[in-house]
Amino acid sequence: MCLRVSEEEVLGIVLEETNGSVDEKIICGPGLRRNGDDVVVCKSGVLRHKNPNLYWVDSQQRRYVPVKGESVIGIVTTKSGDVFKVDVGGSEQASLSYLAFEGATKRNRPNVQVGDLVYAQFLIANKDMEPELVCIDSSGRANGLGVFGAGGLLFKGSLGLVRRLLTPQNEILKDLEKLYPCELVLGMNGRLWVRAATVQKTLIVANLLESSENMSAQQRRTLFKRVADGNL
Repeated sequence: MCLRVSEEEVLGIVLEETNGSVDEKIICGPGLRRNGDDVVVCKSGVLRHKNPNLYWVDSQQRRYVPVKGESVIGIVTTKSGDVFKVDVGGSEQASLSYLAFEGATKRNRPNVQVGDLVYAQFLIANKDMEPELVCIDSSGRANGLGVFGAGGLLFKGSLGLVRRLLTPQNEILKDLEKLYPCELVLGMNGRLWVRAATVQKTLIVANLLESSENMSAQQRRTLFKRVADGNL
């Protein structure tokens, strides 16, 4: 069920955070969409705001709906001619051209195999077209995108957990860095990949991230301390 509210009502929820005035038109993120002068809320959750004028609904849903520009973790499922099909956890698979990699040409094809993990960005994402991914930014550079994942663990969390971890100076990640240094890749489609020094530490980190989602700050610190003291 969708809830229709005016743009002024949406802005009014966060006027206090923006010193009482918002002059620019708002940008609707996941969970919100425009309908004329109204903003339609399409999912339940908490309304979030990022300066200056970006708004979205933070929910606990697990089914991902592709959004143009978002970076996701995909799994290559098939190779069909010049295009790879990639599972991104949505209702349909996305396409990824072999030319959508840094330095790729007809003669210099990327080494991508079925089963590989790719960190990619949506170039096309709307209900009327097949989703399309790229592993390069607007300047043609990889900039962290591409095939990855050797030796790590891929697991699934909620979309809300990933968005929470991606907030600047996130407390969960700060506490985790003090406990176990690790590599972490976060996909906006709710997939997380982690690699720590050993397999055991990798599994511990994954479990800590999943457990932290519904904990208070004090509960999280208590859990992390028990792990650091070897009591788990």
